[in-house]
Amino acid sequence: MFDHACSRRQFLGFAGGLAAVAGLGLAGCGGDTASTAAGSAGASGSSSLTGTVTYDGASSFQALVEAAAEQFMAENPDVSITGSGNGSGTGLTAVADGTVTIGNSDVFAETKLEAEQCEDLVDHEVAVVGMGPVVSMNVNVDDLTLEQLKGIFSGEITNWSEVGGDDAAIYVMNRKSGSGTRATFEAAVFGAGQPESTFKGEAELDKSGDVVTQIGSTDNAISYLDFSHFDDTKFKAIKVNGVEPVSENVYDNSFPIWATEHMYCKKDADEVTTAFLEYMLSEDVQGSLVEEQGFIPVSQMTVVKDADGNVTEK
Repeated sequence: MFDHACSRRQFLGFAGGLAAVAGLGLAGCGGDTASTAAGSAGASGSSSLTGTVTYDGASSFQALVEAAAEQFMAENPDVSITGSGNGSGTGLTAVADGTVTIGNSDVFAETKLEAEQCEDLVDHEVAVVGMGPVVSMNVNVDDLTLEQLKGIFSGEITNWSEVGGDDAAIYVMNRKSGSGTRATFEAAVFGAGQPESTFKGEAELDKSGDVVTQIGSTDNAISYLDFSHFDDTKFKAIKVNGVEPVSENVYDNSFPIWATEHMYCKKDADEVTTAFLEYMLSEDVQGSLVEEQGFIPVSQMTVVKDADGNVTEK
């Protein structure tokens, strides 16, 4: 794995005495100018920051980025932040090509881009999110092993009766190739470093929101979602290896399906992009908004995961 700006940054927590927009003292994307701009951005009613931030990428934490953007724009009325959630691969390619200023991703850039594309990028790890299997409300299975999930998502297990459920065909909803959520799920189920599964399932969906809609109206289905999209009025989130899919079980990798949420920019990103990324790492976002939106602050994790999927103690 390459040792340059695309590599994982280790954030070791947030010091309570830092100014609201100093984040974790992140270098890159503008250095000291960024900190100054971010500090100015946090001053109520006195910001002179202007410009446009654009982003694309993972739909899994688009809601978190949107919520933070609303707060940031309220404090900085001359700043516009707009974007889409078209998948991690799309976002990473877009920021590398310069068509957006920020690329959001559930996976490390080096797993999706060529080495030379990564050389000009800087990683900001803004949150951690758990991801887990979800099933239709009529499915009476509430726990699956990783081996059973592998069988279902490889097409080897095709009936719910094979895993303790009713005699009914399993309707598999997958995410499309390029999805960071899919990459994270498959790495956990099939093993890191394995090629993307060729099994497509009965449907391939573009975004997390599409999964929420489709599985909520389809019987006997299974898919996977990040915790922030769980909705027990529409579908059921189930255990994996007997472990509940809740944030507390992700902290130490007891629940094994999770990802770090990355926001990438160019090394020479402009002042307003840099200021917003510093804001994402500030206490204004990390102190409450991250958890309110269903995510885990990086500081709460007792383990880290590298680009190869290796999990180690902090």
